[in-house]
Amino acid sequence: MSSITASFRNARTQQLADALQNARNYTLSLFECFAAAGMDNAMRVPQLRIVNPPLWELGHTAWFAEWFILRESLSSHPADAQYPSLLSKGDDWFDSANVPHRSRWTLDLPTPGGVKTYCHEVLDRVLDKLSREPNTDEALYPYRLALAHEDMHGEAFLYTLQTLGLQAPPQLTHDEPVRAAQQEIAFPGGTLQLGSADDTGGFIFDNEKFTHPCYVPPFTMDASLVSNAQYMDFVEDGGYDRREYWSDAGADWLMRQERSAPRYWQREGGQWRTLRFGKLTTLPSWEPVRHLNLFEAQAYCAWAGRRLPTEAEWEYAALYGHPAFRWGQLWEWTASPFEPYPGFTADRYREYSAPWFGNHQVLRGASFATPSRLGSAKFPQFLPPRAGRYLLRPAHLRAIVNATAASRESA
Repeated sequence: MSSITASFRNARTQQLADALQNARNYTLSLFECFAAAGMDNAMRVPQLRIVNPPLWELGHTAWFAEWFILRESLSSHPADAQYPSLLSKGDDWFDSANVPHRSRWTLDLPTPGGVKTYCHEVLDRVLDKLSREPNTDEALYPYRLALAHEDMHGEAFLYTLQTLGLQAPPQLTHDEPVRAAQQEIAFPGGTLQLGSADDTGGFIFDNEKFTHPCYVPPFTMDASLVSNAQYMDFVEDGGYDRREYWSDAGADWLMRQERSAPRYWQREGGQWRTLRFGKLTTLPSWEPVRHLNLFEAQAYCAWAGRRLPTEAEWEYAALYGHPAFRWGQLWEWTASPFEPYPGFTADRYREYSAPWFGNHQVLRGASFATPSRLGSAKFPQFLPPRAGRYLLRPAHLRAIVNATAASRESA
């Protein structure tokens, strides 16, 4: 495994240097896709809740690394930075905790060339400082944090390209999920150590802290992801018009959307087609369905006589499961609300998890756009229920010993 694909959690100085350079190169290549379409100026980007102006997002990734590494801040509180920014208005422009989303379209940002110069200067200084750091988890923590943060924004850049109908970079070569036969796997259940351990060293996100016993009853889950063909059956059975399959919140969302199929699906004659980075292509029937929000995932499961797995069931299957159990093609919704684990305390990046508890939902896995160094069966992604960029892997209700029991803390 190369230094840029090895897990960032235990990466040492040279591995981190290679990965940070790789992440920045990728970020810049994504930004160039917007520039090529004339969308490097915020005024040309539609103001949508699920995207940021690309120029702001580019500057924010560099600012974040500067804040935690060069400015040696011990938290995301404005008073905790030990040194000023390289930019006189850096904090006023790029601090996501204090710059409201709606205002990011009207900031007096530097030119694209000026922001890219800032990115290069920050990275050069970061790599120089990294070269003099000891190979300890404490010293390397802010570098690992900045790397994970930039990788996540790289994925955000990619779904912004999809949202705006723009082309993806030519080097993105992983948009071809593995074909897998449909198969059901029965899991015996047992006590799972949910979360990440604090005694193994390396980087841990605050929402993974810390391991705690969680009982998982026996269950059966599909080995592979729900396909377009399977979801198409739901659509063509009138699934979007049948209220009995939708939760109250889902029905409210559906009424406002007037949707009869997943986002980006289009019917042409008797054939379904889909928009993929601005190009209309035939919808592959075998490919895992994508761009579903939580409401659509739940409605499909209700129609199919299934349900979404809990977070604990998904982790149990991924860690102790059958070799046929596949994940890492697309993010997968779970049935679990995003809540803190017992004893949760926020880490240095205080806004990473805590503001979203109770109003977001847990997803597990990874997508084709997730750098392999970021992927982990322990990593909980979290999104609002209306976000529709992901997919589902349902578990059979009939195969669970106690269909109403959720995974729970053991005494």
